[in-house]
Amino acid sequence: MNPTPLQLPGRNTLIAFFAIVLIGGTNFVAVKFSNVELPPLFGAGLRFAAAALVFLAIMRIRRMAVPAGKALAGAAVYGTLSFGMVYGLLYFALLQMDAGTTSVIMAAVPLVTLILAVVQGQERFTLRGVAGGVLAVAGIGVLSYHTLEGSMPLVAVLAAIGGMVAASQAAVLVKGFRKSDPITTNAVGMSVGAAGLMLASVAFGESWTMPAQVSTWAALVWLAGVGSVGLFGLFVFVIKTWKASASVYALTLMPVVAVVLGAVLLGEAITAQTVAGGILVIVGVYVGALSGSGRRRVSADPSPLKVSGAAR
Repeated sequence: MNPTPLQLPGRNTLIAFFAIVLIGGTNFVAVKFSNVELPPLFGAGLRFAAAALVFLAIMRIRRMAVPAGKALAGAAVYGTLSFGMVYGLLYFALLQMDAGTTSVIMAAVPLVTLILAVVQGQERFTLRGVAGGVLAVAGIGVLSYHTLEGSMPLVAVLAAIGGMVAASQAAVLVKGFRKSDPITTNAVGMSVGAAGLMLASVAFGESWTMPAQVSTWAALVWLAGVGSVGLFGLFVFVIKTWKASASVYALTLMPVVAVVLGAVLLGEAITAQTVAGGILVIVGVYVGALSGSGRRRVSADPSPLKVSGAAR
């Protein structure tokens, strides 16, 4: 496999990228409402099960064939990594460690994705990519400094690292799919991931009770709809039309959006520390994903609905 040449994304890819950032940042707030009544693993499993049904319905309406052979296996592995392992491991980690430390670990996704993409022959190693990743981690660290704790169980730290590595490998895996479609890939992937999360919920002894509050239902509808169908449909599209190591910078920008929305919707304070952290993250994304005069810009890229390798 030849490494992907350095290039800036086209207009549609950039629009999709920033839509992912906005949706993902909103999801942070929605999950807070969802977790009021729903146990975390059960809530995540319910969210992705509902989203999978939406993707399957779209496939039915558009008469899209279910992936077969290597495409089916690849989508299943993607679902296991991106939904089952990432969410399962992170929820487990958050039971024993603070959100600040977890977010700092997750901020390393661009760095690890770059390493995995280089090792697997997708991309070339660049100092700019490393610098951008380091700045992003530093920015999330500043944003989360007030929530960092001194001691954490090793098993929780390892779980968070495992979730971070799974997210990185999922991005590289999707980029490596020769023929994939955001709809069919997510339909299979979310079905597999939801099943894994439900099994984990049973293993942890969570109580399966449906929410009673309107706010919880509203959060669940958002998370299953725009927060999953929209988010991951766009995410697969962006990865297919851009570098995996650049695409995952969306994950590091999401907490910045979450901080702003938390201040607007929940009255949470924005301090000089959060502003400084946000600036570092933004600079890191620019350095790691968007800067460089030596890159060439893609003159055009397809719309999200036209990225397809599946029979219709």
